[in-house]
Amino acid sequence: MGKQVAIIAGAGVAGLTAAMELLETTDVLPVIYEMSDVVGGISKTINYKENRMDIGGHRFFSKSDRIMGWWNNIMPIEDDSNTKSDNVMIIRNRVSRIFYMMKFFDYPIQLNVKTFKNLGLRKVVRMGFSYLKSMIFPIRTEKSLEDFFINRFGKELYLTFFKDYTEKVWGVPCSEIKPEWGAQRIKGISIKEVIKHAIRSKLIIHNKKCDIAQKDVETSLISRFFYPKYGVGQMWDEVGRKVVEKGGVIHFNKSIIEVHYTDNKVKKVIVQDQLTKEIEALECDYFISTMPVRELVIGMKPKVPDTVHQIAKNLKYRDFISVGLLLKRFNLGNNSGDSDYKVPDNWIYVQENSVKMGRIQIFNNWSPYMVKNRDNIWIGLEYFCNEGDHFWNMEKDDLIEFSIEELISIDAIERKDVIDSTVVYMPKAYPSYIGSYDDFESVREYLDGITNLFMIGRNGMHRYNNMDHSMLTALEAVANIRGKIITKDNIWAVNGEKEYHEEKKDVN
Repeated sequence: MGKQVAIIAGAGVAGLTAAMELLETTDVLPVIYEMSDVVGGISKTINYKENRMDIGGHRFFSKSDRIMGWWNNIMPIEDDSNTKSDNVMIIRNRVSRIFYMMKFFDYPIQLNVKTFKNLGLRKVVRMGFSYLKSMIFPIRTEKSLEDFFINRFGKELYLTFFKDYTEKVWGVPCSEIKPEWGAQRIKGISIKEVIKHAIRSKLIIHNKKCDIAQKDVETSLISRFFYPKYGVGQMWDEVGRKVVEKGGVIHFNKSIIEVHYTDNKVKKVIVQDQLTKEIEALECDYFISTMPVRELVIGMKPKVPDTVHQIAKNLKYRDFISVGLLLKRFNLGNNSGDSDYKVPDNWIYVQENSVKMGRIQIFNNWSPYMVKNRDNIWIGLEYFCNEGDHFWNMEKDDLIEFSIEELISIDAIERKDVIDSTVVYMPKAYPSYIGSYDDFESVREYLDGITNLFMIGRNGMHRYNNMDHSMLTALEAVANIRGKIITKDNIWAVNGEKEYHEEKKDVN
């Protein structure tokens, strides 16, 4: 009798983690089908003329000891014993700020003299009274992300620092976004938590180890993190290599277009080669899906019940474009005219309404090894859009010109500063909490009833997971395969609405 086979849709973070865990803890053979020609999914690194750009920023930090250990087992921390090795992670300072009113504000917002000076006394007073009102008369039932923000920051602070940027990201008003997004992404952040963190930072002197552990610090407030020398994709390239080394299989440029199931079990999948368009049918014992729920359901044979099909069909996603610019100088916020001025941020949230860009990554500050010539500044401008809309369909040269003009308009660069440029597209980067999301539970219940189907990761669960949460869902799924557990509740408990899974317990 041959080995059991688990077919895995997608070689992103969750798919690769599941494959590694299957190889190390079971006799099940993982076979991954990846529609692109690289591993990593949204956590990949693009190499453009030896300048590396990440698709979105991914800090290597988790409150789960298991995840921290998992990463370090693949790629150790740089120390005196391995300084000449490229296959290491380095310790980086976390700096990210908001650019608003042509000024920098700390993110998360800090209640300090600089913030008060930037805003002006009148606005600060309004924010104070607005926050007190939200504490005394909170919105009892949070029906939207707008309610979520107002309850934690007050209406005035919400309108100033959260509303416009969030609506750039999602393309719809905050009043139309479900509060689950806030519950999963910024659950522990509030004015109260910001004050506590500020006091703790002043009173406690951490040693290096404690700085990295940061167990008592909300994720959005951490000050240091690990990062692979050559970008987030270096980690997942290494994991992919180890998966193959241990006997796993990864097929590139192949999409799963149909999933055939009977008697509540997936029996086979239909795979199409993206280059030749050839089709093959493959039997499996387990099917682990990180593919978008919408595509999974549409491809199921026989067709799922009409109500489930319609809900899945109407799930929404948000896509984005990264414009990489190699610069001689980057002067954003340099009001002093300092010729040696350096922007220290890993990324910058652009709150200015006058520009479309949502966020700026400065790859030099993620790792100095990301840039071929360290005298240059290598940045990525992130634009949130919908696949197929006007912005998505713009010619690349027009996109680059648009980005340059936006930077010039906010006094970040001069045209002569631009050395080179590139454009990267990322479809379905963010599963959205609009559309038919209200009824998603029906989709989940139906698919969970298929005993050997496991939905994991960000798109696999239509949930805005961080990298570590996606990994935890993979570990839980393999634990179920190993223990022959049918229920999927433990997988959905990771980064659930009520509390972060890793705050409660680590995966066993």
